[in-house]
Amino acid sequence: MTIGVLSDTHSLKIPAPLIERFKKVDLIIHAGDLCDFQTLKLLKKLAPTKAVQGNMDEMALKKELPVKEIIVWDNLKIGVTHGHLGDTRDALKNAQALFKDDKMDVVVFGHSHQAISEQKGSTLYFNPGSPNDVAKAKFFSYGLIRVEAGKIKAEIVKIGDRG
Repeated sequence: MTIGVLSDTHSLKIPAPLIERFKKVDLIIHAGDLCDFQTLKLLKKLAPTKAVQGNMDEMALKKELPVKEIIVWDNLKIGVTHGHLGDTRDALKNAQALFKDDKMDVVVFGHSHQAISEQKGSTLYFNPGSPNDVAKAKFFSYGLIRVEAGKIKAEIVKIGDRG
């Protein structure tokens, strides 16, 4: 199984290489800040999609999407959040705190626009960065998580430099 992961698209155009790649995934996870329904509709046309709300999403979208999602697939537990809610401005620390009472194999988050793939104990913390709104990041990116025989392989896919 392959999961396409993205975050922080902020109503901006989704890059063509990401769209082409996501036509071939089994599931798409968007870790918040879609900002509008158009992006969500586009992703759902490509593959089954799970999404959580971000701090910049329009109110109607926030009413539709959860703050926290737990996906169980092939005996693996994947937690999803945006990473903006918590006692700190650090998205990773906020994601860790939100899932501290849940045993997750992977926690997907966004908010910082910084790509991260970091193993902490038995949990992989994965932020795909942003494919189109880099803010402070040096490059555009998205993520792929492959699940094979109960093992997880995560990859940050660089699309291009910030320019």
